[in-house]
Amino acid sequence: MTTPPTADDHPTGADPTPEPRVPRPADDHPADDRPADDHPADDRPTDDRPADDRPTDARPTRHARAHSFNAAAAQYAANRPSYPPALFDAIEDLAGHPLTGSRVADIGAGTGIATALLHARGANVVAVEPGDGMAAQFRSAHPALPLIRGTGDDLPLADASVDLVTYAQAWHWTDPARSVPEALRVLRPGGALALWWNTDALDVPWIAEAAARTARHFGIDVSAEKRNVNARAADPTGLLDFARRTVRWSRRVPVDTHLANIGSHSVFLVHGEDHTAAFLAEEREHLLSTFPDGCVEEVYDVILLLAKAPAGHTSA
Repeated sequence: MTTPPTADDHPTGADPTPEPRVPRPADDHPADDRPADDHPADDRPTDDRPADDRPTDARPTRHARAHSFNAAAAQYAANRPSYPPALFDAIEDLAGHPLTGSRVADIGAGTGIATALLHARGANVVAVEPGDGMAAQFRSAHPALPLIRGTGDDLPLADASVDLVTYAQAWHWTDPARSVPEALRVLRPGGALALWWNTDALDVPWIAEAAARTARHFGIDVSAEKRNVNARAADPTGLLDFARRTVRWSRRVPVDTHLANIGSHSVFLVHGEDHTAAFLAEEREHLLSTFPDGCVEEVYDVILLLAKAPAGHTSA
């Protein structure tokens, strides 16, 4: 691909103007700040009927799920979980250098949850986000942080311009045959690619029971999110040697926040309001029987995969 021209106002060579170019059409695989249980089910043609009227085997397409977040960006920003400090400690440990002063590109930045945390750790960070709604929410919440439009499959960044490329809840929306070479292209020698996902702690009984209800109602395998977070799935090309860390953490939130959180996942967003509302109403009753005080203890395992650029790597 053609390397974007270097801009003087950001060390990555990106031009953080309000509306820079979008390098590929919107139906390319967008990266975004989304959960691992949002792994798309398939690429079957879109069914134009309302979701509630479709046969049960007519699952939403990858395109529909990937782009469903833009209409729910405010809900996403207000209710999705953050990431614990121990995650960023692990990134520094595996990368072999501190985040402070590092040049970082946060790809599929979404509403900026991870971008803001990287900035708070002292990183010189630029966000890359393809979605209109998510980008608008990002700019509203983080007006001082640079954001450019683009995807992980065709990064709008200069060669050898960053020390770290990050994907928070986002890598599964890319095509690794394209996103791996692109990450290597923009990394400096000794740089690293870090991928992570908040995943439900399925060994916690109430979470396992909730996952089973979701599976029955929507016909998805919730436990697949952890099985699919591995080095081979992340890089089928075998170019990268991933190290893995798991960080457990939890947060207490009101029932309404928890329901809004799960309702902002793509499987809920694409199945139609009535279908989703029925499930969430039933789920509220289950949750209140488990948490009668109305506060839910969400427990997560953050799965981190980090690979350093191979020795002798130079940008193409």
